[in-house]
Amino acid sequence: MFRQLTVGGGVHRVNGGNMSARKIQIGQLWKKKETGDTFLVTRVYNEALSTFVVLRKSGSEGEDLVRLKVERTPEGQGLPGFVPAVDDD
Repeated sequence: MFRQLTVGGGVHRVNGGNMSARKIQIGQLWKKKETGDTFLVTRVYNEALSTFVVLRKSGSEGEDLVRLKVERTPEGQGLPGFVPAVDDD
């Protein structure tokens, strides 16, 4: 007999505000603040106690890859000098 695990859904709130759970994942697009160029996350990995990402400029497969250390913020994870591309809409 199989039993189904039910996970509580919905939006989690703390003091009336939404909890952000932004996590950087492969395939996400990030925009460089200085230039507005869009970069694709091609790799996410841990090294010691830090998380790193490898970015590739969209439409420029021949250019060098960019390696960045992920910042941990109260809102979730972030990349120094970059913003999520989806927030630009």
